[in-house]
Amino acid sequence: MRFLLVEDNPDLSQSVAERLRLDGHAVDPAGTLAEALDCLAAASYDLILLDISLPDGDGRDFLRQERRRGRDTPIIVMTARAEVSDRVNVLDLGADDYVTKPFDFSELEARCRAVLRRRGAALQTVQQFAGLVFNPLNASLSVGGEERELRNRELRLLEILIAAPERIHSKAQICDRLFSYAESVTDNAIEVYVARLRKKLEGSGARIDTIRGVGYRLIAE
Repeated sequence: MRFLLVEDNPDLSQSVAERLRLDGHAVDPAGTLAEALDCLAAASYDLILLDISLPDGDGRDFLRQERRRGRDTPIIVMTARAEVSDRVNVLDLGADDYVTKPFDFSELEARCRAVLRRRGAALQTVQQFAGLVFNPLNASLSVGGEERELRNRELRLLEILIAAPERIHSKAQICDRLFSYAESVTDNAIEVYVARLRKKLEGSGARIDTIRGVGYRLIAE
């Protein structure tokens, strides 16, 4: 999944980004609200981590504006303010959760998982296609009753393809979902993950079809 991290402390931003990337997520850091808006104009995100005190404004104004615009991307506020009234305020403005600084990285990861599970429960169910049974909530894949283990980016790639079977996804679209701006990605990198996922789908009636010069799609044999 792709995260937008809005945090002006470079050390904290780097630490959080590195931790989330270990879980296979793409993370785009933004040190100001202006940078965050530029990122939102160029890409779509599965989750936003939002600091409150930023050099060019208040994160609560950003949160308020996003909800007024009808954008429902999950947002977790990272705040140093521990008062109950402050936490209630950000939740009332539309935040999905909050974490109080300083926080343990494992707590932040758990809150991200919880928010994404709630989001997934509202939008997704177990997906079945041509012998595949994929549960996005617990990240499990079964082929003919046999569990297949997926690495992080194999899992993210399957999420993209199985959400819209038969639809062609360009390499640029896949890259946008799997990698952050900071990562240098070649066409070969995408091909490697596609090849790995193909092996995990063996024995099912599904396969990843290559449309030369265009992209990939998941089809039934």
